[in-house]
Amino acid sequence: MSAADAVLFDLDGVLVDSRTAFVRSVNAALAEHGLPERPAEELLPHLGPPLHRTMALFASDEAQADALVVSYRARYRSTMAAESAVFDGIPEALDELAATMPLVVATSKPQAMAEPLLEQLGLRGRFGAIHGPQLQARDETKSMTIARALEGLPHARSPVMVGDRKFDVLGARAHDMPCVGVLWGIGTERELREAGAAALATEPGELVGLLSG
Repeated sequence: MSAADAVLFDLDGVLVDSRTAFVRSVNAALAEHGLPERPAEELLPHLGPPLHRTMALFASDEAQADALVVSYRARYRSTMAAESAVFDGIPEALDELAATMPLVVATSKPQAMAEPLLEQLGLRGRFGAIHGPQLQARDETKSMTIARALEGLPHARSPVMVGDRKFDVLGARAHDMPCVGVLWGIGTERELREAGAAALATEPGELVGLLSG
């Protein structure tokens, strides 16, 4: 993998540990609508894809899935910062990278939630832009989100995606862009390798060397 001249970061599982916030908010939404709560090990594999897609797995119809999303977001907005944490080593890695190249976020989390979460956790200022679906978007693919992020980086010739799930890798590959898979998130080494990750990082400090070529 050649040196990057711009980096697109996924949010959940890469920058921020959102597992507690996600599991609690999903189960609160399920309980609110009279549906059984689910164990964390069942829910965590669904942290990454669009939320509507996840809620449709538990709902009886599309209307209930929409209602579950509304309930989830209502709770998540009020608790996301308290129940999430920046991964150790991420601020330092971002500072080193930001000194030499532009950094942006490309996330499946709605932009209206990603922006305040990163602001509250002290990361927002390290990124030139935050790209995520609109709240009304039902099933925006990661490739679509990445496409918008790349439009904002017109001078980048060697951009690289950093993600923790196969969706990040496949979304990057759709734009002929390499993806560094991180192993401190949700995705396993096998998932990332099978999707075609160009390299793997076991801790945030390794990102600087990998992205600098």
